[in-house]
Amino acid sequence: MLNKDRVLEILRETGVLLEGHFLLTSGRHSNQYMQCAKILQYPNYAEEIAKGLAEEFKEDAIDIVVGPAMGGIIIAYELARQLNAKNLFAERENGKMVLRRGFSIPKGARVLVAEDVVTTGGSVFEVIDIVKEQGGEVAGVAVLVDRSNGSVEFGAKLRAALTADIISYEAEECPLCKEGKLPLVKPGSRNINAK
Repeated sequence: MLNKDRVLEILRETGVLLEGHFLLTSGRHSNQYMQCAKILQYPNYAEEIAKGLAEEFKEDAIDIVVGPAMGGIIIAYELARQLNAKNLFAERENGKMVLRRGFSIPKGARVLVAEDVVTTGGSVFEVIDIVKEQGGEVAGVAVLVDRSNGSVEFGAKLRAALTADIISYEAEECPLCKEGKLPLVKPGSRNINAK
């Protein structure tokens, strides 16, 4: 079972939570950013958190764990290891999330989708579509941090190591932009132009 206080302790210890004015992958703006990749620098923390998440799915007969590149790759791998399941990752090709490298999902396979951070759920929804297109069954979604505060519905069991109530704004409504005191920073890994 995941201990939320322990997860917060790990996030603080690894410098995951940043404060400022951020452009999120979704295009929204926020005064906080969770750089979950920092947790994954430490295999002991990745294992500890994944073990807690895996406990949530141990009765779900997971055959495959799949995560979107890049953020979901390591956590998907560690969850698969904990669940004694096969591990795959999806990646973008011509702007679309796909399985490559000979990866496939057998019809009827029970699949857990793993991601580091969910705000709008875009990448997770893309991976869910792949699973369904290949005939797999989405048994659940596991994330390190749910930034949607539980508002995104995937149509499957969702478990997060941490559900965070981090406020984000449409660019046009961002109070930080209106104040003009803090520069807009894009800390993630995708190429999004600051507005």
